[in-house]
Order: sequence, then C-alpha cells, then structure tokens
Amino acid sequence: GDSKYGMTPKQITEAYRIMMSKGVKHFGIHCMAASCCLDDNYYPKLANMLFKIVVEMKKLGINIEIVDLGGGIGIPYRPSEKAVDIHAIGEGVRLEYDSILAPQGIKVAIYTELGRWITGPNGYLVASVHGRKDTYKKYVGLDASACDLMRPAMYGAYHHMTVLGKEKDEPAGNFDVVGGLCENNDKFAIDRALPKTNYGDIIVIHDAGAHGRSMGYNYNGLPRCGELLMNERGQVKLIRRSESLDDIFATFDVDEDFNYQS
Repeated sequence: GDSKYGMTPKQITEAYRIMMSKGVKHFGIHCMAASCCLDDNYYPKLANMLFKIVVEMKKLGINIEIVDLGGGIGIPYRPSEKAVDIHAIGEGVRLEYDSILAPQGIKVAIYTELGRWITGPNGYLVASVHGRKDTYKKYVGLDASACDLMRPAMYGAYHHMTVLGKEKDEPAGNFDVVGGLCENNDKFAIDRALPKTNYGDIIVIHDAGAHGRSMGYNYNGLPRCGELLMNERGQVKLIRRSESLDDIFATFDVDEDFNYQS
C-alpha cells in the first residue's frame, strides 16, 4: 500500500538475519496497521498475522520475545458510533495466542499502545465564542485554534461539540466553527448544526484527550492553552499553565553584539 510504515515479509526475514549477523540477541516485532478502528476483530486478526510471523521466524532460529500490536483501537468520535468492547478484543487476542503460539511452545510478551482509547474520551477543549460572521457561509469564531487541536484542520477529523447550557436547543443553522489563525483550514467543524450562539458562549469540543496538546504548536506565535485535571471527587487542578510570550521566545538566542551588517 501507500503507508510509510513497515516492510514486506521478505524484508522482515532479511532484516532479522542482518541484525543477528551484527550480534543482536533480543528481538521483537511491531505493527502499525490501522488508526481509530472500531472493529472488535481488528486486534485479533492482527495478532493472528504477527503470531504466524513469530512461528516462521522461530523455524529460522530467530526467537521473537515481544509482539507489539501497536495502537489502532478507536473511540466513537460521533454520537452515532459504537465503542469497542475491549474485553472481547482481549479475549480474541488470547484465543489467537492459544491457537498459534502455545502449541509451538512459544512464549512472548504482548505490548499495546492504546493511548487514544485511554485518553481520548477523557479530554475536552473548552473555548468561548468571540466572533460571528454571515457572508457566503455562517461562521462562529472561537478563542481557540488548530494550535490547540490540530486534527480537524489537518485531515478533517470529526469532533462532537456542544454549546454549554444550550444542549437541548434546536439548531439555528449550519455553521463553520473556526479559530483565528491565518489559515483557511483552521476549522473545528464545517457546516455543523448548532443552536444560536452569542458572544461569550462556551463551546465544548469533545474527545480531545488524545492528539490535542501533544500535536499542539505555536503557529502565528500563539501561546498554547493550559490544562486542567479533574479527579474522581470532582476536584479540579491546574496541571499545565497557559504559555506566555516569554515561553515563545525562551529558545530564541541571538548575541546582542552580533553584527548584522555584511
């Protein structure tokens, strides 16, 4: 396919042989095959493929100790989507292990990278309305931008959003919900049905716990927002302050005596 990841089965075998010839003693295998998959069968099917590679490598004298199934387990960004059954997924992987590896007497450690599944639903980007415009389209402008949540701007990802206190209000139309960057793709939503909004209304963008702050950046010299953490008792603590202009320039270092003239 067109993925930048991985290698062909033939290349995998050759790669292990090269590493063995250079004295490598411990081996693992890792796969990055999907992103935000809501199919409970995805992980078991992937495990089946990787476990079979482990068996084939064993025949060549290559003992793989770690199988990393990577990430790929998704979350339901849209209200109409159904969450995965993580217990059914785990049981499916176990059945593949017992069917393929156990009969060969092979034991491996199984790793996963479920960052999105763990953090995604537990984070929200909270912004306020500070602009409205009605031209060729209707726009709602926020005091947040793609600097705070890049996914919608980068590849059109959907994030559900609600206007606090107006969750049950009827839509007043379809709006593009945008940030203030000088990039036309700085949009959190396109043609999204929303209730009537006023200046100062709070809009909550859901499922922003993954690929939010970690993908943040300082385009246009904008400082990134802070982060608040709520514990199980409902107590809230500031765990990361908002950036300042001093932070933006903290890594800028030019000697005052530097001669700019040629």
